Amino acid sequence: MDFSVLIPARLASSRLPNKPLADLAGQAMVVRVAARAALSGARQVVVAADSPAIVEVCDKAGVRCVLTDTSHPSGSDRLAQACQLLGLSAEDVVVNVQGDEPLIDPELIHEVAQLLHARPDCAMSTAAHAIEQWADYQNPNVVKVVTDALGTALYFSRAPIAYGRDFGGEPWWQRSDCDLPAPLRHVGIYAYRVGFLLQFPQLQAAPLEKLESLEQLRALWHGHRIAVHTTARAPGPGVDTPQDLERVRQILQRG
Repeated sequence: MDFSVLIPARLASSRLPNKPLADLAGQAMVVRVAARAALSGARQVVVAADSPAIVEVCDKAGVRCVLTDTSHPSGSDRLAQACQLLGLSAEDVVVNVQGDEPLIDPELIHEVAQLLHARPDCAMSTAAHAIEQWADYQNPNVVKVVTDALGTALYFSRAPIAYGRDFGGEPWWQRSDCDLPAPLRHVGIYAYRVGFLLQFPQLQAAPLEKLESLEQLRALWHGHRIAVHTTARAPGPGVDTPQDLERVRQILQRG
């Protein structure tokens, strides 16, 4: 199975300036993400940067990096340009690994790519895992996904879906007398076919996408299918804030 990993890295961050260059146990965060992604079996791992400073750090660490425009409105736009710069073909599969996921599981990257190879009916694939805590189910910052019988996404939402109408506002999946599955938390990793990725930024933004602030809803709105890999392993914490950065540093120090 052949696939590439692309890591969008943007220097500007409102909550954590210069986030891709933040030090994690002696390595820049984007370099550590690339090192984790390299363990996935990808043919190549490439950082798509918006700043020469990121390119310089990657070059010194032996990580391949391409410089993309600073004006891209989203990560998918940046990845589309990276695909063009790399000369990838329309049928190639690329996995978008976020540059703020230094604890990303390499096996998960491989599984998401493998799923897209196995689902020619889908333009994208992604991942999810079962929610354990009721607070996460209720939290609008935790994105939920519901799927059909084949594991194809029906909808993504910040709302608590699917809703357990007959369970009195309680976590039905924790009840011994209920065999219904737990709700699924979406994990923000995506695999794309390059042809679709080049097309995606040109699609009109969907009303539901704007309402929920979830870019993947654009694909569903326009009739494209997204395969969902359900993993038993919850992902490691990402880095959005200084507090997140300190938490990941402590995890790395513990080994």
